[in-house]
Amino acid sequence: MCGIVGLFLKDKALEPQLGALLTDMLITMTDRGPDSAGIAIYGDETASESKLTVQSETPDADFAGLAEALQAELGGAVTLERRDTHAVLTVPAGQADNARSVLRQIAPTVRSMSFGDTLEIYKEVGLPKDVAARFEVSAMTGTHGIGHTRMATESAVTTLGAHPFNTGSDQCLVHNGSLSNHNSLRRKLQREGIHIETQNDSEVAAAYLTWKMQNGASLGEALEQSLDDLDGFFNFVVGTKDGFGVVRDPIACKPAVMAETDQYVAFGSEYRALVNLPGIEDARVWEPEPATVYFWSHTDTNSLNKKVA
Repeated sequence: MCGIVGLFLKDKALEPQLGALLTDMLITMTDRGPDSAGIAIYGDETASESKLTVQSETPDADFAGLAEALQAELGGAVTLERRDTHAVLTVPAGQADNARSVLRQIAPTVRSMSFGDTLEIYKEVGLPKDVAARFEVSAMTGTHGIGHTRMATESAVTTLGAHPFNTGSDQCLVHNGSLSNHNSLRRKLQREGIHIETQNDSEVAAAYLTWKMQNGASLGEALEQSLDDLDGFFNFVVGTKDGFGVVRDPIACKPAVMAETDQYVAFGSEYRALVNLPGIEDARVWEPEPATVYFWSHTDTNSLNKKVA
């Protein structure tokens, strides 16, 4: 049993409140997942920079001189902004994935949490309220974000095992459920060159979507194909640079509820995660249908794309 939250903002006036709204939603889901928690925030894009969010168990030692060492390898300006056990490294545009590879060589105890142009992921072991406070999530701004509270069933309680999982540029996934074919699929994806860090079944789902999109599928198509290729029970909420997508397995035994107003679209494992959102009393509230893909995008003039598998 885990808790998922997501918030996609249509109204730019709410962007300064994104972190605070998501923090409240996340803490409300504590009893669904007290082991660890994480949150993905999509912020502003800078044309000349990409970024890499990293984590260390010994940040004082590992972050000292890290930006300078990475800059020497990449040959372009690198900066580091620390947040507790995490840090955001800014690198030259388009160099985030390369920076991940370099870091594995020069700083093997530093772990990559996310990479891309707008995405930052913060996650740690502990209660959601404590994790959110450590990283001052409530002060963060952005266009959309997703979060997760974990009750571990498939793998150990670790920082790397916490959600969200990032396996592609500006792409991340949170999951409530359990996959039965993740071991065989992990081996297949690794043969295809997809990097997978953990034994968590949810990271395999994220990696599967990355693989599909690298081979030409849109996010909607990849989510639709997941209904045939992934065995088990799942609610997925997937973040991208443009927005987020939602899909439930055909049985849909895991709880989910959505709400939409002129200001936002919200997802929660339970309705109580949404009750403090502004204007929720006037929202259209519904339970997403089984085997159905939903996607909202800031760049698509059609707010809602819906496909039935």
